[in-house]
Amino acid sequence: MSRQARHPNSMYMNKSKWLMTLCIVALCSQSLCAQSSPGRVMGIEEMFRLADENSKSIQTYSTGKEAADEALKAAKAQRLPDVNASLSFSYLGDGRLWDRDFKNGMNISMPHFGNNFALEAEQVVYAGGAINSGIAIAELSQQLAGLDWQKNRQEIRFLLIGYYLNLYKLNNQLLVLQKNLDLTEQVIRNMEARRDQGTVLKNDITRYELQKETLKLQIAQVQDSRKIMNHQLVITLHLPAGTEIVPDTTLLGTEIQTLAESDWQQMATQSNISLQQAGLNVKVNEQQVKLERSERLPKVAIVAAEHLDGPITIEVPTLDNNFNYWYVGIGVKYNFSSLYKNNKKLKQARLNARRAQEEHELAQEQIEIAVQDGYVNFLTSFTDLRTQEKSVELADENYAVISNRYKNELALLTDMLDASNMKLSADLSLVNARINVIYNYYKMKYITHTL
Repeated sequence: MSRQARHPNSMYMNKSKWLMTLCIVALCSQSLCAQSSPGRVMGIEEMFRLADENSKSIQTYSTGKEAADEALKAAKAQRLPDVNASLSFSYLGDGRLWDRDFKNGMNISMPHFGNNFALEAEQVVYAGGAINSGIAIAELSQQLAGLDWQKNRQEIRFLLIGYYLNLYKLNNQLLVLQKNLDLTEQVIRNMEARRDQGTVLKNDITRYELQKETLKLQIAQVQDSRKIMNHQLVITLHLPAGTEIVPDTTLLGTEIQTLAESDWQQMATQSNISLQQAGLNVKVNEQQVKLERSERLPKVAIVAAEHLDGPITIEVPTLDNNFNYWYVGIGVKYNFSSLYKNNKKLKQARLNARRAQEEHELAQEQIEIAVQDGYVNFLTSFTDLRTQEKSVELADENYAVISNRYKNELALLTDMLDASNMKLSADLSLVNARINVIYNYYKMKYITHTL
């Protein structure tokens, strides 16, 4: 049957298929646009701000600071007077009276309702320095809690820096791999065209097809790694699920502060939190020695009391009356057993103080080593950057020469592909070298706790 003789329903069905196809294409394009929507571009400072606001770890240490504040208030409250009140009611049975040899016993009738009320107050005047030492320890613990919060904040920031820069590297690696894949597919198309002309063998094409599949696998692996790294950032910052974080491309233009090693060492001595904590631990243990020593000293307090008792049972017969009396005075208490019981605790406190001092000195050595090690790696990253810049320059020159020779049919297509791969690899290494410089810079800031 000729085209002119086709049934009208057939033409209608063809038009319907075209309409359905257009609708599917439109829907698919919308879906692709939705999937490829740009992520959230985020700089390092914004990332730090979100971490301070949302990080559960930082919030936990912030709660610890509040608890230390309350502990200090509780320690200072020990300076306030102790006030006690007691009230009791009782039933008194009849008494029994004997001679000294327990003969001639007789019953003594007693009032059966008894009552007692006491109000006592005591203000410590001198406690051997125990109260002051307790307050000093609470103040030092408050400072330690604050340093714990700052240290955790530094650790979270450095962790996020690692995630962030790795995400930047993966994005760059993905871009380079995709370019390599595009070039490989172009080579395959060109080689297939030449194969039709009989100038290329099948096994040459097969080699590049294997390279193409390898690149696809690498792209899939990098995409999975990027997804994992992005998820870790999103969870740490407590952003909405599905948020895609895009590192700020201006990061590579960050001005790097190149200081001398002595400057970094001085900065670490002033700002490193671990060193400050070790110094505070020395003071805490010194106060602990004073606290243990105070157990050997007398305790002096002003006391006052008001009593209302009834009946009066010290008289026979018992007086069915209420008896009120009060007193004010000074009380002195000394624990003689502390002279032989407290020796071991005092010796232990002194040993702990010496150990804290040794740990402080050890912390100084470790921080000095860490700064020196980080500074050497920092300088090495600059050397690597200069090397990669030279590699890019040479790769660009090589690519220009090979490209010109290929256009004049003086080089093979494989030479062109190798030159392209070399250029892309050099570009990738250069960006990674720049990122490494930034990473080592932030590592130095982390070591000195100035992030």
